[in-house]
Amino acid sequence: MEAPALTELIAELRLVGTDEQDIEIKSGVGKDILETLSSFSNTAGGLIIVGLAEGAGFAPVDDFDARKARDQLASRMNELTPPVRGTLDIVPYEDGALLLARIPELQPRDKPCYITARGRYQGAFIRVGDGDQRLDAYEVDRLVEEHRQPTWDDEPVPQATLADVMPEALVSYLDSQRHVRRRTFSQGDDIAMQRLHVVKEGAPTLAAILAMGEYPQGFFPRLTVSFAHFPGTTKGDIAEGLRLLDSQTLTGPIPELVEQSVAMVARSMATGAIMEGPYRRELPDYPLAAVREAVVNALMHRDYSPSARGTQVQVNMFVDRLEITNPGGLYGTVTKRTLGHAGLSSTRNQRLSTLLEHVQLPGGGLVAENRGTGFAVMEEALRKALMPPIEVRDDLASFTVIFRRRRVAPAEEARGTTRERVLHLMADRESASTAELRELTGLSRTSIQNAINQLLNEGLLEALEPTRSPRQRYRRAT
Repeated sequence: MEAPALTELIAELRLVGTDEQDIEIKSGVGKDILETLSSFSNTAGGLIIVGLAEGAGFAPVDDFDARKARDQLASRMNELTPPVRGTLDIVPYEDGALLLARIPELQPRDKPCYITARGRYQGAFIRVGDGDQRLDAYEVDRLVEEHRQPTWDDEPVPQATLADVMPEALVSYLDSQRHVRRRTFSQGDDIAMQRLHVVKEGAPTLAAILAMGEYPQGFFPRLTVSFAHFPGTTKGDIAEGLRLLDSQTLTGPIPELVEQSVAMVARSMATGAIMEGPYRRELPDYPLAAVREAVVNALMHRDYSPSARGTQVQVNMFVDRLEITNPGGLYGTVTKRTLGHAGLSSTRNQRLSTLLEHVQLPGGGLVAENRGTGFAVMEEALRKALMPPIEVRDDLASFTVIFRRRRVAPAEEARGTTRERVLHLMADRESASTAELRELTGLSRTSIQNAINQLLNEGLLEALEPTRSPRQRYRRAT
């Protein structure tokens, strides 16, 4: 950095009055600089300026010896594992000189950078705002996991047997593989299941239980999806004494978790409509194709290490947004910058992802493609629904997809929740069946029937046939 640029940068820092995410001011090369060397190496790199007194408005330190400080810092850089390698420059400033150290980010395979004397679990830091924050053990483990392919999904579940796998799902999967991998089945299905990692050491693998198990939560009670509908913009907002409008813990294998999650969002959100010529176009708060893709990604790419198996995938709906969060941040070469670029994909759970490419959802269709197109699909669905682009939050502990609620169009016809939609449709009809309402709304039978039952309990609808009659129809109560 040239002297004029340095003078301009320091003038800006004085206006702000503090360090920045990628700039740290130090008066000298003390032991506390080790934490900054670690944090910059583990985050996105940064610039350390040595020779300014932060408490004195970034004034130059009296009698600062930049050459001596350079030698001291070069020595300090070797007190970390791996040793920090940066560029050290002495730049003239006012009547003296300052030491500038540019610290690059390490490659994922080399993280975490930690203070050797403190050890990996006590001496690794990350940059948060203008400070250095020590990583906890879980975050350190996630960085170490980047050194090799995780295999948690390939572990056998000793308590489980093939009786815990849904027969129809297993048969369907094996049949799909038999057509393309004949040699794999040359010694029979039992050997084929071992080669396909459905079974390992005599027990189903975690991937098989999650993708095709009858009830995975029998072995892993917290590998669920939690759905919560909040009345405000934060979890602490309370409307009329209600902390939650709806709350469910969803269980089952991943295909069922996906369907249940999408159904919960559909049931809780509003849907509008806008006239385009003679036709009415449905405009949901959140396009279900995008929601489905986000939930699939969360369940497929979440962290399944033992320390994360007590953490659920969360689907949180607020008045202004929908958030889908999974434990474990982005893995491998995928970054926030490259998300949405078709074909760019890094898979944390290779065995699980492979299975989900061939396992069907309850309503038909495969669970996942795993071709790096998930975010592109979500972005296109949002664009068609006149919604803002996806937002994401990523750190070592979690990854969150955020859908901002669609803004209401000026010419829009309000429709409301599933209950309100059914009530609205019944207003100008003598009667309707569940099937007819399904066709009119495009929602699932479960969502429609739940809304009908609610309206029946409220006395707003009445049934025309005996309970469980296949010819059942409903009409507005008079």
